[in-house]
Amino acid sequence: MADWIVVVDDNMANLQMAGTVLSKANKKVSAMKSGQRLLTFMQENEPDLILLDIMMPEMDGFETLRRLREQEKEMGRDPVPVIFLTADEDSNTERRGFEEGVSDYIRKPFNPEVLLRRVENIVSKEEKLQNLKTEANIDRLTGLLNKGAAAEELKSCCAEQSGLLMMIDLDSFKLVNDLYGHEMGDKVLIAFAEIIRKYVPAGSRCARVGGDEFSAFAKGVFEKDWLDEFAGHLNRDLVAKAKSLMGEDMPIPLGASVGAIAVPEQGRDYEELLKKTDKMLYIVKKNGKHDSKLYQGDEAEEEPKGQDSDIASVMTVLSERSIPNAALQVDKESFPYVYRYIMRYIVRNHRAIGNVLFTLSKESGSGTGNSEEYAELCNEFADHIRETLRKSDIFMRYRRNQYFVVLMDVQKEALDTVVGNVIRSWKEAHPTGLVIDYEASFSEIPDSIPRERE
Repeated sequence: MADWIVVVDDNMANLQMAGTVLSKANKKVSAMKSGQRLLTFMQENEPDLILLDIMMPEMDGFETLRRLREQEKEMGRDPVPVIFLTADEDSNTERRGFEEGVSDYIRKPFNPEVLLRRVENIVSKEEKLQNLKTEANIDRLTGLLNKGAAAEELKSCCAEQSGLLMMIDLDSFKLVNDLYGHEMGDKVLIAFAEIIRKYVPAGSRCARVGGDEFSAFAKGVFEKDWLDEFAGHLNRDLVAKAKSLMGEDMPIPLGASVGAIAVPEQGRDYEELLKKTDKMLYIVKKNGKHDSKLYQGDEAEEEPKGQDSDIASVMTVLSERSIPNAALQVDKESFPYVYRYIMRYIVRNHRAIGNVLFTLSKESGSGTGNSEEYAELCNEFADHIRETLRKSDIFMRYRRNQYFVVLMDVQKEALDTVVGNVIRSWKEAHPTGLVIDYEASFSEIPDSIPRERE
């Protein structure tokens, strides 16, 4: 699709010249003669770039830019880049423009080559920034907002819009991974994300905030009837899709549970709203799942009674959240407590563990001289450990370039094999970039050591 450029100038000759130059370069061009016309136009349109004349009657370029930014903010839009058009050589004018947030200046009369080059530079830069922003905010598997972006986006929705804040959990999803494998699990997650998108109103925001956990802000809806219908659609479509993927005899009781709260009826504080929404999800989980519950008031704050508080229910809650089939990463502050518990466990139960310290360094001549690239590889190594080791294994990041791993119930003769597999599989995926060194030790409690007294 051609880049869309809007040119605003009260001089028709300037409009015609800019339009001709840009059209020949395969740009879509919209021309208008006043700042007011631009503001009206921008209420319904989002071009890639605006070329805005400074000296115009009634409303000059500075005033137009100020009102445009206010309008964009009110509409919740990202600002469209603006290049000022001017015949003024005064450096103060140029300085003021940059302070107001313009992307560049183009002098009049136009030099066609300069005009086109500056337009191309700004559009290209904006495209790169948008791509980076998208990559940082989007969950790669489902295309929904990721966990980091969800907090900011949903908080903004709760502060400025009206609708339902929802938390959505897949029920029994872990069994998909266990019985059919992670590739099938990914297909189910992708399909479920599409189902959520299908049934939320236009302008809503949807996110994946965990393995099988989703959240959304359904814009402009408040009714319990809508929420019940939404949950019904999720459950029916999910089961139908799962059967099409895994076969009609698919034995897993897949479904979706939804907790929700009305905004701003129950307030606009995102953190408080989230707590109450999570509470509603908890109640759904304890009362049969595959359903929805809308927060109605203070009575919903009461702790669940009867069967909701028995040990089976608590165990169901703890096991229902999908546990990734991967090693567990624990932060550095918490790790000592976990490690001490592990050591007590192996003493009491005569078990064995392997300890491994991986140290990463730059590989000479690998082209990883850029410190950011090296840091990114060090970060990726954590994901590699997590995915390569068993989910019974535990690790922490000790320093920026070091990871300490505890291998649970590993045989002494298998320790080097396990470590070698971690390094070999990393090298297969990343032939250059890092040198991986390691130190390993084996902790075994001989049978001659008595168990600790109970």
